Amino acid sequence: MNDGTAISAWQLDQNSAAAYEDYLVGRFFRRWAKRLVEYAEIAPGEHVLDAGCGTGIVARTAASGVGPRGKVVGIDINDGMVTEARRQDQDQTVTWETATLEEPPFEDSAFDAILSQQVLQFVPDRAKALAALPRVLAPGGRLALAVLRDISFNRSYEALAAALDRHAGKEAGDMMRSPFGGPDADTLREELKEAGFHTISVKHDILDVRFPSPAEYLRQEAASSPLAGPLAELDADRLAALLADLETALAPFTDDKGVAFPMETLFIIAYR
Repeated sequence: MNDGTAISAWQLDQNSAAAYEDYLVGRFFRRWAKRLVEYAEIAPGEHVLDAGCGTGIVARTAASGVGPRGKVVGIDINDGMVTEARRQDQDQTVTWETATLEEPPFEDSAFDAILSQQVLQFVPDRAKALAALPRVLAPGGRLALAVLRDISFNRSYEALAAALDRHAGKEAGDMMRSPFGGPDADTLREELKEAGFHTISVKHDILDVRFPSPAEYLRQEAASSPLAGPLAELDADRLAALLADLETALAPFTDDKGVAFPMETLFIIAYR
């Protein structure tokens, strides 16, 4: 697990949120959102909460599933993300609010399903958040989570974090590790049981990801995250050394079309 410094730093401003939508949602989170909605078996007419909605791709995907008789609400602690989510929701199919998972501002049993993609690893008090979610789920409702597996299962990001350690400092490397610092499957099972969930099922999901080059991989990740700060402080020589190091580390993932690698996440579904 990473320390709290890198995790608390992973809060995006509005410009970063737009880049996150353009780059990371475009490259992989859109596809994972579709898989998560399918995994949760979202049906027409249901009421769905996207807990930790980010720029809103899960909520927008779920809105297509629930149709006009259903309802989707997206909440996030980050105002910049919520603003970008509203901007992306051109058809106004989702209700967007700034709120925390630890204190969801809804009536009891308000939702048939809660979806959450790549959020739990950043929640300051995960136990409190998991304990709060059953209250807003209807009896028999389900929680569907996506949580990235440890960085050792995501080797291209492990290589990127190590290169950042060497050239931009340990804090920058830990920022890159923080999305992969969430609970493992066994820990999640136990925490969900303690929160009152049952019939818990875990699935590994693997997605193929491609960037045009190692340099573009670094640029898009930095533009979409707090890494932009530490990288902006590098002079030209140190940045060139970082890129050269990264190109060497990513050689096993490089072909004539750029950089291609697998990403691994956990999908978890649990019932109230």
